[in-house]
Amino acid sequence: MRTVRRLLYAAVVKAVAFVALAFLSLFFFFDFVTEISRADDKGYGALAVTVRSVLQVPGHLYELAPIAVLIGAIYALASMAQSSEFTILRTGGLGPGRALGTLALLGAAFAAATFAIGDYLAPFSETQAATFKASFRGSYKLDRAGAWLKDKRVTPAGERSYSVNVGSASGGELRNVRVFEFDADGRLVHRISAERGTVDRHGVWTLENAHVTDWNPGPSGESPLVRETEHDRFIWQSTLGADVVAAAVLPLSTMSTLDLWRYVRHLDENGQASQRHEIQFWKRALYPFACVVMMALALPFAYLHARGGGVSLKVFGGIMLGISFVLLSNVASHIGLLSNWTPWIVASAPSALYLLMSMAAFSWLVRYR
Repeated sequence: MRTVRRLLYAAVVKAVAFVALAFLSLFFFFDFVTEISRADDKGYGALAVTVRSVLQVPGHLYELAPIAVLIGAIYALASMAQSSEFTILRTGGLGPGRALGTLALLGAAFAAATFAIGDYLAPFSETQAATFKASFRGSYKLDRAGAWLKDKRVTPAGERSYSVNVGSASGGELRNVRVFEFDADGRLVHRISAERGTVDRHGVWTLENAHVTDWNPGPSGESPLVRETEHDRFIWQSTLGADVVAAAVLPLSTMSTLDLWRYVRHLDENGQASQRHEIQFWKRALYPFACVVMMALALPFAYLHARGGGVSLKVFGGIMLGISFVLLSNVASHIGLLSNWTPWIVASAPSALYLLMSMAAFSWLVRYR
């Protein structure tokens, strides 16, 4: 059995590696062409575009992993079926259950590799790519309104709620920072605006050139007393750490599964909408298991007779299945977000559907073919 596993694993891994390399080369070319059209005279030229395109490769590898596994496995198994190698293995005792278990182990290994890429390598490279481009543009590209965060704390003066706006970000520096403090009745009591600032993981904000405005309650029936001060350096303590701020400023692709879980908790605690990030969290958590599903989906192709179509036709079928899986996953995410469906069901439904399809096809082929 060890020899059989070695034969199957070598054929599948080589095919998957070849397919992944081909896809990554294609996506690298697309990224390069897209970015080179945005090159300017600020130093963002061909070399900088090449570096940024390379930094985006791990993210593409994570996104393409299940499709590469599906197409590579179909190619390897269909080739073995066409050359009668798989028939010989079946004659030698490789039953359907054992074949499924053997490939499921390989699929689990691909899933573990996909998880490692998606949770460690891809977020790091995406962060570096965003930072690298921001060094030429001057800041991260945010919405026109910037990034908004909320915070709540209990102070000696009572419960306070905060709305924090970050206009732009460059590296670890935040620019055009505004902090609005409200009392328990929703009245604005404090406002801080700063040209730039930084935040550490403990939630300590260090703001430079800060303008502070205080609204102090005046005598009964009179307007509040307004006091304005200027500070070269102002320290503001909050519960918004660097990881939460980065989650609000950087793209979702730069966040790991743990970062998404923490950010979802932060949004829930502050009464903010978290549906989009919850769906992304469950997609990130369950996405690697799609490699196991794709391996199961490829196994029926080994039981198709060579007269049922050549290898190229089966590979084309695998490509269509992979595209349909990606399309269904994206459509399910958007529909789930619009319809407010349960996030983990939205994230798991495409993989569950394709797993049922693969098991149904596999059972039919084993029984009738």
